[in-house]
Amino acid sequence: MAGREPFRAHRGRVAPLRRNHVDTDQIIPKQFLKRIERTGFGPFLFYDWRRTPDGELDPSFVLNQAKYAGATVLVAGPNFGCGSSREHAAWSLGDAGFRVVIAPSFADIFRLNAIGNGLLPVVLPEAAVTTILDRAEGGDGYAVEIDLERLDVRDTQGLTEPFSMDAASRQRLLEGKDEIDLILAHEPDIAAFERRTHL
Repeated sequence: MAGREPFRAHRGRVAPLRRNHVDTDQIIPKQFLKRIERTGFGPFLFYDWRRTPDGELDPSFVLNQAKYAGATVLVAGPNFGCGSSREHAAWSLGDAGFRVVIAPSFADIFRLNAIGNGLLPVVLPEAAVTTILDRAEGGDGYAVEIDLERLDVRDTQGLTEPFSMDAASRQRLLEGKDEIDLILAHEPDIAAFERRTHL
């Protein structure tokens, strides 16, 4: 979606998902992939984990707990977004209100899909991720600030953790650009090429 909001810095409440190898079929199960829009996937995020076998909301699941309501930063274990390449995983996280996912590592395709949809994947060392998970589970309203310009994550309890991101991905997020925007930036060159090849 062209013209998305640039990402500079974001402060948000943390939802701690203390699970490793969270795959895309759990992020957005396959039965919900029939929609043709990019929106409306949020209610189905982690659907099988959010509900009991009889279909009721499971009060033990983190996103069903009141103290994490309105969370915009999801923190999870390593290899987040593994499994199939479905872009719907990034759509569902964004549609549910998440702006940032923090983990020790991400599956490559999920990472690219997240960036392409304005969702910031932040890689931090496992020790820092564990600290954030502990603090989020230990108190109500725990929040972190993620600064893409300064490339660090901070909280009010003394955490300051730098992270890295390749320059091209970082610039796309800072400018709020998607793949179409990048192509359109070369429109004069494309037009010149077409004129040359159609003579």
